[in-house]
Amino acid sequence: MSNLKNYSKLILVVLIFFSTQEFLGQQDPQYTQYMYNPMSINPGYAGSLETLDIVGIYRDQWVGIDGAPVTQSLGAHAPLRNDEIGLGVDIRHDALGPSDEVLINGNFSYKLQLSPYIKLGLGLKAGANIFNVDYSKGLFQDPNDPVFNNNIDNRLTLNLGAGIYLYSDNWYLGGSVPDFITNQFYDDIQQSVAEEELQYYLIGGYVFDVTTDLKLKPAFLLKYLSGFPVVVDFSANMMYRERFVLGISYRYEDAVNGLAGFQILDSVFVGYSYDYTLTDLQDYNSGTHEIVLRFTLVQKSKRINSPRFF
Repeated sequence: MSNLKNYSKLILVVLIFFSTQEFLGQQDPQYTQYMYNPMSINPGYAGSLETLDIVGIYRDQWVGIDGAPVTQSLGAHAPLRNDEIGLGVDIRHDALGPSDEVLINGNFSYKLQLSPYIKLGLGLKAGANIFNVDYSKGLFQDPNDPVFNNNIDNRLTLNLGAGIYLYSDNWYLGGSVPDFITNQFYDDIQQSVAEEELQYYLIGGYVFDVTTDLKLKPAFLLKYLSGFPVVVDFSANMMYRERFVLGISYRYEDAVNGLAGFQILDSVFVGYSYDYTLTDLQDYNSGTHEIVLRFTLVQKSKRINSPRFF
């Protein structure tokens, strides 16, 4: 019975994976705690904290399903001396079924002071992807099928994206296209394995000072990919005494999520989130786990307003 259950999970993943012969369903990884690393989708965010910021994220999606997405990412950004220019780098590793992808991007932003309290970041993102598919990792093997005998090894493609990020001390609004280049991947016998499409992101949030010790931040993320329904993520996080964070989020018709975080030191924050699946996949997995570790350099000469929220 256990073998039958494992095979049913594998068949489910295969059906999802190959239903269109493309990875369009989740072309880029989705993060529940995206608010701690907006630069991964919007280069206009780079340098906006006016100090060095380093964020690492580990996400294990749909635990219990063999071949489900697993993502590790690392992002770091900081302003130059004049604070008008921000520079950053983000590195990501994705594993999904037999595929494996490494992405490395550099980020550049230029800040415009629109008013004493409002800034606009104009950002560019450029880098490269290294894409692999190893069919030997699957349980199903057919030596007579040429597709399963032609892996994709270290296929290199380029990325180029842009974004705008409008913000003040207590709110933000941003729009971006992380990659304008739509790559198509083929194996050695020219079978279409994966095809990329433009993805559009819109993010926003506002921090309310409920009391002197309590802050509340409602936020949203909207993602559009051609040919698929719009993905909308609503969240509400509370921060108590700049130390404890507790929140909840809802990804429309996909998952409800719980979030928690703790400021271990003035410069070190750790966060955790759990996603409960609302789709038919809930019968085959035990949820999604995500861990965030963030380091923000504290500068005595500057006061950073609500840096841990955005």
